[in-house]
Amino acid sequence: MNKKISPLLVAGMTLMMSNTVHAEQDKFIWLEDVEGAKPMEWVKQHNAVSAKSIKSYSKFNDLVNNGLDIYNSKERIPYASRRGDYLYNFWKDETHTRGIYRRTTMEEYVKAEPKWETVLDIDALGKKEGVNWVYKGMNCQYPDNIRCLVSLSRGGADAVEIREFDLSTKDFVPKSEKPFFLPEAKSGLSWIDKNHVFVGTDFGGDEGATDSGYPKVVKLWTRGTDLSEAKVVYRGKQQSVSIGAYVMYDDKTPLNLVYESETFYTSKQSVYQDGKLISLPLPDDASLQGYFKGNLYIELKSDLTSNGKTFKQGTIVYTPVGALLNQKPKYKVFVEPTPTASISGLSFTKSAIFVNWLDNVKSKLVRYQSNGKGKWIDETVPFDVNGAISVFDVKQDSNDFFVTYTSFLEPSSLYRVNGNNLSINKVKAMPQQFAADKFKTEQHFATSKDGTKVPYFVVMAKETQFNGKNPTLLYGYGGFEVSLRPSYSALLGKNWLEQGGVYVLSNIRGGGEYGPAWHQAALKKNRHKAYEDFEAIAEDLIARKITSSKNLGIQGGSNGGLLMGAAFTRRPDLYNAVVCQVPLLDMKRFNKLLAGASWMGEYGNPDIADEWDYIKTYSPYHNLKKEVHYPKVFFTTSTRDDRVHPGHARKMVAKMEDMGIDVLYYENIEGGHAGAADNTQAAELRAMTYAYLMQQLK
Repeated sequence: MNKKISPLLVAGMTLMMSNTVHAEQDKFIWLEDVEGAKPMEWVKQHNAVSAKSIKSYSKFNDLVNNGLDIYNSKERIPYASRRGDYLYNFWKDETHTRGIYRRTTMEEYVKAEPKWETVLDIDALGKKEGVNWVYKGMNCQYPDNIRCLVSLSRGGADAVEIREFDLSTKDFVPKSEKPFFLPEAKSGLSWIDKNHVFVGTDFGGDEGATDSGYPKVVKLWTRGTDLSEAKVVYRGKQQSVSIGAYVMYDDKTPLNLVYESETFYTSKQSVYQDGKLISLPLPDDASLQGYFKGNLYIELKSDLTSNGKTFKQGTIVYTPVGALLNQKPKYKVFVEPTPTASISGLSFTKSAIFVNWLDNVKSKLVRYQSNGKGKWIDETVPFDVNGAISVFDVKQDSNDFFVTYTSFLEPSSLYRVNGNNLSINKVKAMPQQFAADKFKTEQHFATSKDGTKVPYFVVMAKETQFNGKNPTLLYGYGGFEVSLRPSYSALLGKNWLEQGGVYVLSNIRGGGEYGPAWHQAALKKNRHKAYEDFEAIAEDLIARKITSSKNLGIQGGSNGGLLMGAAFTRRPDLYNAVVCQVPLLDMKRFNKLLAGASWMGEYGNPDIADEWDYIKTYSPYHNLKKEVHYPKVFFTTSTRDDRVHPGHARKMVAKMEDMGIDVLYYENIEGGHAGAADNTQAAELRAMTYAYLMQQLK
């Protein structure tokens, strides 16, 4: 759910007027008025009650301090990306709670304690302007990398204010130089060159937002002109998710791309060239992966037949851009998946392509180079295959790049990869922050209701007794083709594993662990398969006597929050603790709240009777029953979440309380969809999660 661009903030009264029938049935709809006086009073009352209950846990302060020590540790790896002659990094600690954007040289960076130069201080900016700014990113104009677009959010929301910044002066561009600027909205701003950008925002009127709250129109904006004078490049449909434009580079050769995302998973692609749009004859569900040596690389989400050849789902194909522009693509296979391995990501360097494979949810990095005769020579980069590899700072003017490697029990290590000879040099490494040597990791496969084998990882103490009494936390997401991979969490280690807990990471359908087919297996009318997978894992854990229903807790956020809601309403007998974070829960109204309409490609449209027929079978808000005994659920959300509406969690809690069901609720006033705006908030909120789990499961 990581789309950008302009909010549909609708007050509770307006919502009641727009949907009178549902309003008559839903007596808690008033809680959708995000910052209304009455709902906020309700929030504060519930926050006080829940905080008092959870913070009564005897070790609560220890959990908070563990979190602060980890979040503010100076031994964290300062991940950096190269721009020109510098490496840039965004950093938070106890002194810089909102963070600083800073830079250093490669020579300094490889040192144990590099010298950093502050470029932008978010704390100082917020203090100066009296705004609780949260940094949301820096987009710099390629290849000069001097002028940048800084995104700033009030309190962590997706909506941002965008300002132009100059890295050479380390300051915002003065008004005398006519900087680009956009007020707070869910906007898209992409560089074309120093004096031109593509802009998508809420222009107002019939050029406002789509039903999903994102830009409906993209324009070409010239420096020094008013936004109202920007030239329309493309107008999309009201019911589409979003419209935008960006520039893809083959080294320094630009390709101006304009898209209309008609659903979350389908889009129309065009090239903007010489003031005209040229439609590209690509499958609507294909995903553009890169522009390299004159070819466009494309991931297929479904089978494609072209020129008498069929290319299977999940394959990466490529074709010359010129052939696409002439409406006659000449596809060739680059790489294709296997029954156990999918393509997790592609990275394009100066002379090679690197593929990050995911084989049974374990990473492998492979370099591919053309032999000049139509064949690809592949060579594996020598990393351990039992963890997760992430590639970053890849630039098409260099063959070298950074890689991080981690596993559940191995702290992240940062490597510099020589793209020519594939030698790897460890640049930095995190120290162990919990007693990892006392734990072990296993991978198992549960059998779902339809016979599908579903993988999951278990992290537990080496001396774990299989007596069904171990406090166990099962985490899940299962949507939007997101893969959950092994990763090191010092906070999980300190505040859960060392406290006697077992941790389980599920890889249920709906995710991307086995490519597009694994995701599509749980779309729309098949959503229940993700929930059956999750239940199968829970039952497998119990069958192995790792835990029992009494000692089993579950956790998930966003789409994972919907998973939590479905889990405890479908099988309340299976769990004794539920952490439901920034969730979707009212699936009758999800498409009318904030960015919800954009997710109908995932769930379906509840306004269509046939689709509501299957959505209502799992919609948590509609499947609560007064006579059923439910576990005591802990709901968390954020007032400033403008992606998943906080009304989902609020209404669910109100309805449960109305039924006499015991429940806990905490809403962070700041934080956006991430739930917290700074390290202190994050440490306290995470401590509440673990304290609640300990109270319920021990």
